[in-house]
Amino acid sequence: MIQHSVIFSIKENLDTTRIKQFFKAAQQLTNIPGVFNFKSWKQVSKKNAFQYGLSMEFSTHEQYQQYNHHPTHVAFINEQWIHCVADFLEIDYEPFAEEFF
Repeated sequence: MIQHSVIFSIKENLDTTRIKQFFKAAQQLTNIPGVFNFKSWKQVSKKNAFQYGLSMEFSTHEQYQQYNHHPTHVAFINEQWIHCVADFLEIDYEPFAEEFF
């Protein structure tokens, strides 16, 4: 399993309507095969400068790679992400194997 998360800040010049459009477009990522447990997040802590987050899971590495190249994801990056996101951190986790412990 892969836990994919992006934590980000929105560009300062965007109004609430544009931010809502961004998150509505992000919701379309759930239509990509292999995406499950999709969540949109709003930061509630002042421990860092990031404001929002998106997270999702994939059962396999192959599904995650297919997601990265899927036309819906590519369109979201080109039409939304690039125009709206000021800064971000991407984190991709997988659980430790049982034998690790």
